[in-house]
Amino acid sequence: MSADPIARPTPATDARLLEIIGVEKRFGHFHALKGCSLDVARGETVVLIGPSGSGKSTLLRCVNLLEPADSGDVFFEGANITRDLGNAPRIRRDIGMVFQNFELFQHLSAAENIMLAPMKVLGLSRADAHDLAGELLGKVRIPEKAEAFPDELSGGQQQRVAIARALAMKPKLMLYDEPTSALDPEMIREVLDVMADLSAEGMTSLVVTHEMGFARRAADKIVFMEDGRIVETAPSDAFFGGEVNERARRFLDQILH
Repeated sequence: MSADPIARPTPATDARLLEIIGVEKRFGHFHALKGCSLDVARGETVVLIGPSGSGKSTLLRCVNLLEPADSGDVFFEGANITRDLGNAPRIRRDIGMVFQNFELFQHLSAAENIMLAPMKVLGLSRADAHDLAGELLGKVRIPEKAEAFPDELSGGQQQRVAIARALAMKPKLMLYDEPTSALDPEMIREVLDVMADLSAEGMTSLVVTHEMGFARRAADKIVFMEDGRIVETAPSDAFFGGEVNERARRFLDQILH
């Protein structure tokens, strides 16, 4: 990692919520991330696309401190969090993450899955946490499933509970790591609709997905990655309008046809 943190403007003077500068990551001999740099503005939805193995999920895991970057810097709200691994649990309160697999506690109901972290981490009373869970289940369009257990829910419903659970910590940034990849096709739309709603409400989001319909509909910016590098960054309209480099255009042609 770089020796000296780079000074950054305070949040009050900087529209960027997240700034990634020259991040590198290796797993043994495998070079997963190669000098990746990216800005995410407050209220912006940024979609990461690219071939499998291009480093998209690893980049998200470095942002959430699930993987330590080998070098480079990650700034969140103007503070360099790259080397702040001891404070990772505190930082993650402000950075929600939704994974490919739902990671719900099977012995807890939908509401109880959502209530757990606010009670344990934020100190909410059980009554207040229950009210919050009901509100969030309404937001993800399944208020009637509060008492259902995960094995009584469809995959799409489980993923929406996982989104509600992340929202329960009132995050400033949401990370989605291919949240629909484990779902049957008919369940994908219901999850993407909830994510699009959150983006429209101004939730800052960084999304890894192959769902180009969602990217076209909800993204402000598209980032194309290949072989551990960010190859192209463009506004959504420009990207889907073909105003990108040849490699990104070929990938887009393949995935859309």
